Amino acid sequence: MGVGLGRRARNLEEVAINMAALASVVPQHFRPLEPQGGDVFIACWVKSGTTMMQQMFHQLRSGGHMDFDDISRMTPWEDSAPVIDHDINHPQGWGPRGFKTHREYERLPAGMRYVVTLRDPKETYVSAHRFFSDWLFDAGTISLEEFLPLWLRGGPNGCDYFTHLLSWYARRNDPATLLTTYHWAVKHKRTMIARLAAFLEIDLTDDLAALVEERTSRAFMYTHKDKFDDAMMVAAFTAKLGSGGHYETTKVQAVGSDSKDLPPAIAAQIDAMWAERAAPITGHADFASLAAEVER
Repeated sequence: MGVGLGRRARNLEEVAINMAALASVVPQHFRPLEPQGGDVFIACWVKSGTTMMQQMFHQLRSGGHMDFDDISRMTPWEDSAPVIDHDINHPQGWGPRGFKTHREYERLPAGMRYVVTLRDPKETYVSAHRFFSDWLFDAGTISLEEFLPLWLRGGPNGCDYFTHLLSWYARRNDPATLLTTYHWAVKHKRTMIARLAAFLEIDLTDDLAALVEERTSRAFMYTHKDKFDDAMMVAAFTAKLGSGGHYETTKVQAVGSDSKDLPPAIAAQIDAMWAERAAPITGHADFASLAAEVER
């Protein structure tokens, strides 16, 4: 018998019930990460290019391996490992080892390598709402206006957007951190592939670069979206909360999210948070200004 509601939530209170129920199940196979020198953390925030960077990383190190059911089985998601009862120390089959996380630097093992793409907070908000709709909650039951507490939460064991942004912005010139923006990485894909290959110390041929560019395209990843839809999380939700929930994810969308879809009241709240938390430390009045610096 499942725990929680046995179905997707229909309001914020029910989301909390289901998430608490998931956390209450004692894992049998999970072991905390045992970091090794040379490990790579793909540490983008929620809906900021994590899946694309997982795929880019894995295609580079494996030379084109696609025989997997979930990209997060290839580059395990440390934050969710207790929920899905996964031992993330299992051999990955290729080097270097890679792990997904949405966390800030201060809560990750020190002395590793870190890959981060930043994204406009308003775009992440719209994208996260699309993603969680018919996943954490039934579509149409939690509006964009009501979604703010879930956006602030930042995912399992994650941090809020601004904690993440400021943590990685502070490391923008650190040689162990490869930092850019999601849109720059998409627009300059071949250059991003070359930068990541050099960062990982992988010899990059023209053929490998072309293969990775094609396999990290939206068209390719959407065609193979079942490999990028958190199959392991879906299995955990189905087993623990009950199969009646019919939990599905849609990480790779046919069309990207647009911040113009954000309600003005929510946009104003995010602007106020930027002015209070990000502007005094970064000196940038908005994300566009900060992105211009990072991209240079």
